[in-house]
Amino acid sequence: MKSNHEIDYKILGEELQAVEIELDPNETVIAEAGNFMMMDDGIRMDTIFGDGSKQQSTFMDKLFSAGKRMLVGESLFMTAFTNTGNLKKRITFASPYPGKIVPLDLSTYSGKIICQKDAFLCAAKGVSIGIEFQKNLEQDCLVAKDLSWKN
Repeated sequence: MKSNHEIDYKILGEELQAVEIELDPNETVIAEAGNFMMMDDGIRMDTIFGDGSKQQSTFMDKLFSAGKRMLVGESLFMTAFTNTGNLKKRITFASPYPGKIVPLDLSTYSGKIICQKDAFLCAAKGVSIGIEFQKNLEQDCLVAKDLSWKN
C-alpha cells in the first residue's frame, strides 16, 4: 500500500527548466527552501521539521535525522504546500541554477534512490528524504525513498 500522495506534473522549458505541479484538494507536495517559484491562491505553505513522512517517529529519531542533515549543510526544515481549496491548484518549482529536471518514479528503483547533494527539487508528501553517507564518495548524498517499499 502506497503511503505517499500521487501528484500530476508538467516540466516546462528546455535549459532553465521548471516543474508545474497540479494538486488535487488536500494534496501536498514537499520542497527544500529556495525551490519555490509561484503558486495559485488557495495553497497553504507550512514549514515542517524534517520531511513530514514519519508523523509517528519519536523526538529522538527526529533529532538524530536533523543532526545528520545539519552535519552535511542541509536545512533542518522543509516546506509543505497543501491545496486547501475544493478545486485543483497549481504550484511551480525551479532549481536556482541551470539544469534538467528528471522525474523519478521510486517504484522503478526498488523504492530508493541516492543522488548528489542539492539534487532534490520536490516530491509528493509521504516520500522520505534523508542523508546517506557513502564511504567511497567524497560528497554526502541525499536519499529519497517511498515509505511503502520495504528493502
